[in-house]
Amino acid sequence: MKQHLNTALIALSVVIAAFLLGNAFMNRNKSQQSISVTGLGSKDFTSDLIVWSGSFSKKNMILKDAYAELDRDRETIKRYLISKGVKEKELVFSSIDINKDFSNSYDDNGNMTSSYFTGYNLTQRVTVESKNVDKIEKISREVSELINSGVEFYSESPEYYYTQLAELKVEMIAEATKDANIRAEKIAENANSDLGKLKSATMGVFQIVAQNSSEDYSWGGTFNTNAKYKTASITVSLAYEAD
Repeated sequence: MKQHLNTALIALSVVIAAFLLGNAFMNRNKSQQSISVTGLGSKDFTSDLIVWSGSFSKKNMILKDAYAELDRDRETIKRYLISKGVKEKELVFSSIDINKDFSNSYDDNGNMTSSYFTGYNLTQRVTVESKNVDKIEKISREVSELINSGVEFYSESPEYYYTQLAELKVEMIAEATKDANIRAEKIAENANSDLGKLKSATMGVFQIVAQNSSEDYSWGGTFNTNAKYKTASITVSLAYEAD
């Protein structure tokens, strides 16, 4: 009788253990079920800040004379830009870069045989930073007029920026999060499931490219400065528990 009782208790223990293990396994799998989605936020915008630079130089055998000639060109450039509507506070002239130029002679074997000084080459840059994007853009295209004044001015392509990036980024993160949430709810609905608690949220890199371009995106983020009209985008990845 006692042996039968022990056998019954052992059997009952096995059944209870199996039930508990099975239930734990089901709960573990249930907790592992999740819905992961990625949402996108994007916005077209127009740059509201332009940075345009150019350089000019003078060469002379006498350093003092090279300085004087460069100074005259700097004043000519300054007067020209101000006459076109550039504000003086928007102009920044860099320090002067001085180089000694030499002319070298070589023999048939490529060995230098002589070297003589050809003069001092002085170069200076001017940078215009303004929120009047259209005006500065126009000036950058017409600056060749300075050549008529005897100034050798080398204009660079303007760079375009946006001063409200912080606000734009917050707006886009909210848009991307909302987009991801809608996607997750749709997946749960189609799977006859309920969307559970948010497990994790990951923000992707911030990308700025030219509008309507085939510009490549970068894993580290792209920041286009060549185009006035741009498109910004960001992704947000969400993971939810699935009930």
